[in-house]
Amino acid sequence: MGNIFRNLKKYWYFVAAIFVLLFIQAYCDLSLPDYTSELIDVGISNSGIEHSVPAYISEQGFAEVSAFMNETELSDWKNIYNYDENAGYYVLKDEKAEDLDALDEEFSNVIAIAYMINSRAESEDVDLSAVDMSAVQGMDMSQIDTSQMSEEELEIFMQMQQSGSGNTLLDMRNALEEQLASLGSSMTDSMAKYFVKEQYEACGIDLQEIQSDYLWRTGGKMLVMALIMALMAIAVGFLASLVAAGVGRDLRNNIFRKVMSFSNAELDRFSTASLITRSTNDVQQIQFVTVMLLRMVLYSPILAIGGIINISRYESGMSWIIVLAVAIVLCIVFALMMVAMPKFRIMQDLVDKVNLAAREILTGIPVIRAFGREKHEEERFDGANTELMKVMLFTNRVMSFMMPALMLVMNGISALIVWVAAKKIDSGVLEVGAMTAFVTYAMLIIMSFLMITMISVMLPRAGVAADRIKEVLDTEPVIFDKENAVTSAPETATVKFDHVSFRYPDGGENVLTDIDFTAEPGKTTAIIGSTGCGKSTLVKLIPRFFDVTEGSISVGGVNVKDLSVETLRKQIGYVPQKAILFSGDIFSNISYGAEDVSAKNVIKAAEIAQAAEFIDEKPEGYKSPIAQGGTNVSGGQKQRLSIARAIARDPKIYIFDDSFSALDFKTDTALRKALSERTKDAAVIIVAQRVSTILNADQIIVLDDGKMVGKGTHKELVKSCEEYEQIARSQLSESEFNKSIEEVC
Repeated sequence: MGNIFRNLKKYWYFVAAIFVLLFIQAYCDLSLPDYTSELIDVGISNSGIEHSVPAYISEQGFAEVSAFMNETELSDWKNIYNYDENAGYYVLKDEKAEDLDALDEEFSNVIAIAYMINSRAESEDVDLSAVDMSAVQGMDMSQIDTSQMSEEELEIFMQMQQSGSGNTLLDMRNALEEQLASLGSSMTDSMAKYFVKEQYEACGIDLQEIQSDYLWRTGGKMLVMALIMALMAIAVGFLASLVAAGVGRDLRNNIFRKVMSFSNAELDRFSTASLITRSTNDVQQIQFVTVMLLRMVLYSPILAIGGIINISRYESGMSWIIVLAVAIVLCIVFALMMVAMPKFRIMQDLVDKVNLAAREILTGIPVIRAFGREKHEEERFDGANTELMKVMLFTNRVMSFMMPALMLVMNGISALIVWVAAKKIDSGVLEVGAMTAFVTYAMLIIMSFLMITMISVMLPRAGVAADRIKEVLDTEPVIFDKENAVTSAPETATVKFDHVSFRYPDGGENVLTDIDFTAEPGKTTAIIGSTGCGKSTLVKLIPRFFDVTEGSISVGGVNVKDLSVETLRKQIGYVPQKAILFSGDIFSNISYGAEDVSAKNVIKAAEIAQAAEFIDEKPEGYKSPIAQGGTNVSGGQKQRLSIARAIARDPKIYIFDDSFSALDFKTDTALRKALSERTKDAAVIIVAQRVSTILNADQIIVLDDGKMVGKGTHKELVKSCEEYEQIARSQLSESEFNKSIEEVC
């Protein structure tokens, strides 16, 4: 996981911007349930009445509320209203929104109490309007003279006295406030607003207009919030994709550069198929998860914490349901991850295996078809593919169980909330809008955990991919430049093997043992021997594809380990045993080793390599296209173009690793003759299978089982080296053998 987050350091400013945008999006997302609750409780249930303090109140209502106030409240109450004599009711003075909130907090309880008294009186068919409430406000009921009251007033007074817990209306208020406290603030506000609604009706105010205005205003706010959410989501998605694409690009660049620095030892360790998988499939996994991390993992905790904070404002007594839901979700995810996690690394390894099989089959199609092995290779690929399929099916089946299980939890929790809330609504403790908001917040909280669990499906596989990429990036190549490595080209092209021995990194025995010879400028050194004796390995030590195990190799008197790799390889024109061409055209392939080479030198190199003839026959000449791998040219043409590429570079050292094997004798002779003119001042090292190719070499090194068993000219070796004599006699007739000894000088 740390490897995934480490990739984001470079893009911290984008991550910070995404974090800010997600906060804005979460704020809008978390505001919508509150607006929904207000639409139901205020806009529908309370006809759009927002505040507990009425903007218009009748004289009777004014007196009813005043009767339950203490002196301070009564003073404030009278100060906030003006009496409109024409209308015949009280009108609230112009107040700011924050002042109205303060007034609600001060008077909502007493207004709710007035509503409760009114409701009780109505249920008992008592008309409170017949009582002068201002006359009894704050008085001790035992001191009130009831003798002057009418029969109806006396009946109402007795009702009020029986409802109270003491001798005054303030004592009654204290008793009723205890009941209100048990119901909660939302129910208190709701009862106060019902009182306001009655007062508006009494004053002739159009409630439908108030309700319509409120619904349009609140709906407009919700629409704005939704638009802001959409914009933030688009912006976050864009930035997250930008960061993920950048991370993918950086990883591919880093892998490619690292692989380019690898020696053959590291390439053999990872395998080409695995390196391809790591730079494509593994990078793609990280890129995809990076988007999810920035879009979902960052957003989920913000949404969850915000939802928990908002839900705590609703005194519903249902918080335990959220705790239960989160616990169930975490248990499900933990159980599934414990089952599926071990399979993800296996899956990536099997992807390597499938890629390896596919690459081998596609590369070897000509051989497969030639030997009729299509069925066998199909079965081999099908075996690797089926093995991958089984692991992927297992993980997908396990993880596919997660979504239905989590959706079941979500829907079950919704039903549980509605069931519990219905009882609270029935008992008057909770409002419908509050229940709706609670359900919405609960779903948001659970959804935030659900998003984290969804990403948890991808994280293990991406974590494995990140580890595999890190394994490549952390691998230090065994071939590297020393500190203060020599960067100036050696003065001469003398190549000296000084008692060199070599074994492959994973090999137990030496492939080459005690090789000692010198290849001088202006001379040709040939290496010959039986198949598998180490000829190609020997020449690969010169450009440091591998480093020697014992002894040393020097160029111009400087140990190749002391030269920078770039400087060393610039001195060498290397033609590998297997000719390799790149997609492009003939000109680009010949000039590949020296991009600033002139067209004249390219043509000259082609002529020396005996390639000019078939190039000139092509309609487009040197601009003729070359397919990937040179599949549209013959083996001999491919070999000659590869030789021309080395010649065009005009190096000090030429290495031909069995590079004339696909040429006929006539072309071979013409090429070597033309080459001898070009390489007068260069050291030429030729690996050959055919004796005819090296008859005129100045020095022939004979290898047998990795050991040097002969060194000298052709004429010297046929007399002094039994192994060489056997090779020569096996390839030449007796007359050709004798003639070769006579002609070679």
